[in-house]
Amino acid sequence: MPILKSLGVADPKVPRAGTLPLRSSQNPFEEVSGLEEEEAGELGTLPNGTSCRRRATLEKLAGLAPFRLGWAPGRRAGSPGDGQPRSFLGRVLPPGIRRSSADFGLLARLQGTRAHGDQETAGEAARRLAFLRLGRGPKPRRVSLAERVVPAGEAAPEPPPKVPEPPKMKEPLSVLEILSLIQQRELARADEHILELEAEELASSGGAPGPPKAEGAAGGRRARDVALLYEALQRELWALVRETLAGPGPGAGAGAGAVAQLGQVLVQEEAADGRRGPGAARKLRARWAEAVARAARERLEAAAPGAPGGLAGQLEALRARLLEDMAVVRGRLAPAYPAGLGAFGVYLRGYHCALAEWLGTSARRRLPLADRYALLHWHNQVYPREVLGLVDMVALENGELGPLLSPGTLRVLEDECVTDVKAQTRAALLRVLQEDEECWGSTEEQPSSLAQDVCELLEEHTERAPRISQEFGERMAHCCLGGLAEFLQSFQQRVERFHENPGVRELPPDTYISRTIALVNCGPPLRALAERLARVGPPESEPAREASASALDRVTRLCHRVLADLLFQELQPHFNKLMRRKWLSSPEALDGIVGTLGAQALALRRMQDEPYQALVAELHRRTLVEYVRPLLRGRLRCGSARTRGRMARRLREDAAQLQRLFRRLESQASWLDAVVPHLAEVLQLEDTPSIQVEVGVLVRDYPDIRRKHVAALLDIRGLRNTAARQEILAVARDLELSEGGALSPPRDHAFFADIPVPRPSFCLSFPLFLGRLPVSRLARPSLACLPWPRPPSPARPRAQR
Repeated sequence: MPILKSLGVADPKVPRAGTLPLRSSQNPFEEVSGLEEEEAGELGTLPNGTSCRRRATLEKLAGLAPFRLGWAPGRRAGSPGDGQPRSFLGRVLPPGIRRSSADFGLLARLQGTRAHGDQETAGEAARRLAFLRLGRGPKPRRVSLAERVVPAGEAAPEPPPKVPEPPKMKEPLSVLEILSLIQQRELARADEHILELEAEELASSGGAPGPPKAEGAAGGRRARDVALLYEALQRELWALVRETLAGPGPGAGAGAGAVAQLGQVLVQEEAADGRRGPGAARKLRARWAEAVARAARERLEAAAPGAPGGLAGQLEALRARLLEDMAVVRGRLAPAYPAGLGAFGVYLRGYHCALAEWLGTSARRRLPLADRYALLHWHNQVYPREVLGLVDMVALENGELGPLLSPGTLRVLEDECVTDVKAQTRAALLRVLQEDEECWGSTEEQPSSLAQDVCELLEEHTERAPRISQEFGERMAHCCLGGLAEFLQSFQQRVERFHENPGVRELPPDTYISRTIALVNCGPPLRALAERLARVGPPESEPAREASASALDRVTRLCHRVLADLLFQELQPHFNKLMRRKWLSSPEALDGIVGTLGAQALALRRMQDEPYQALVAELHRRTLVEYVRPLLRGRLRCGSARTRGRMARRLREDAAQLQRLFRRLESQASWLDAVVPHLAEVLQLEDTPSIQVEVGVLVRDYPDIRRKHVAALLDIRGLRNTAARQEILAVARDLELSEGGALSPPRDHAFFADIPVPRPSFCLSFPLFLGRLPVSRLARPSLACLPWPRPPSPARPRAQR
């Protein structure tokens, strides 16, 4: 007992915490565990005569010699049988027999029960041995065997040649040792031993030749061991896939080595699958691709929720995370894998599938319009250009990647966008029109932003949609053009109500003119928008474009007519002074016309170019119509050649002055400049052929002139000769018939059609007597002229009696 205490051994009679309880016996040192009873006969005696049984029990109790796998009690290192596989109890196993998992389960239980006591005892024993070494002093040097045999001064003989040792058999590892390799991330080596264990299991079950078959229970346990080891191996493999995607980190080198082992495991297992056959293949390579996809899904889901800015912000976060992870794969992970695995393509496909799943889930939700736009644009433009455009698509083994969203899903998203845009723009356009209409009757001048607001509302959609896809841009353009046509029809109706309202006449003239000009100025930008949408949209957009143009034309013509009416109301007193005797000698009437037009043109300059040019051309045409109207009505007739000359000269002077005015106003209606000079030539010429030529030129340049206009002009000239009149009028009749007189010129080129003339007269060739004196004796012409009888109206046929 004192010896045991000096060695740090507790009383064997008293069981210590963490140790195995001893059986009740006379000699506690001779007690051996029930697990070693079958080995007691094989133990010998120590050199000092002590029983090996007592020493083994002592060492186990004292904890001086930790139990080592493969070491038998009472056998030194290097002794016969060393290096051979042994059981937990030290028995030498036959070659090729692997320790089972049950031995190591027992070892784990034993180690766990005595772990605490071994630590305390080992520490106290180490302190006592150190104290004994200090008291003994230094250890004396022992003389070697060579010094004893060889006398002094002689050379030592050469050592005998080393005999090569026979190659040692590779010891199969136990299940726990393989599991330890897996936990230490020595995955390739662990997989090799798992494959060996699997081969043993197949051999024992009759699948292949091998060692003698084990019992049924042992064979089933070995199969379970293989399955459990594969589960542990795959857990480590897929955990490694997740960890290596997180970034380089401090252990980048170690991570690359672990990835290389992962790739080696995949290669080994793929080769083993070829031996297993299709039915027993484990398909670790396919499971590796699934693990990559799961890891990618976790990475993307972790990046998206915390991103600000709604769905657009989440998509931007996904793009950043995807590029970051693919950079890690390209620079660090893919080179560590064997080249035959196509690691970069597997990772890219995994991220692509994870992203497709995320986008599909988002698309199935009820998204607002802005999020739908963001999703479609990211799918069609950002991902192909900024993600796939930066990676090596050649690395893919199976060709191109599939679409993130199916065509049906994309079509549903586009349909929802078109429907929402149609509803939102209709309500927004009507609201904008209502707000602008409320300001039309106000006496305060406020700038109108109606056209700008309408263009901004529609261009927001027509500019975003083509950036997603051309087809979607066409559909959106067609949708917006239909909404614009509907808005312009409503706009036209409200403008007509505004001008028909008697209350607007009470507005100050300047305010009324400003409001009308503002309404006209809405036309050019809205017309340009309609034309642009029609060019982008499909062919079926043409009816909507025509409806939009028609509504704008009506608004423009109405506003131009209103402005022209206001202007000519002011000019009418000056037109009433034309074609009078005073007019022949004084330019006062025309000076008033030119001055008024020049003053009012300053206000019209606020109009945009396109409607301004149209308005000035209309003013030019209407001014000349009002100028020629009193002439053809016969307000002034020429009774002599001198009067005809004065009248023709005045007409040319007025025509030149009006031409200079409208050139200054930038009128494009130059076709009107020659009408008054032609009339002046007809009045001044004396011979009939010259008059016929001039009438022919007049009819050619102004197709809407009729014989009644020529006849009225001949009456003003004072031409009474019937034959000459018929010859001149025949020229007008022939030109009308040759050019198709039924066809009227366009409205903007109509001139004589707006000038009514008195009904032509016919002459009777019999003399009239007033008492005894015939009419021929009077100063009047010898022919009595009467008006032509009125033809019956075709709308009211005379009833038969």
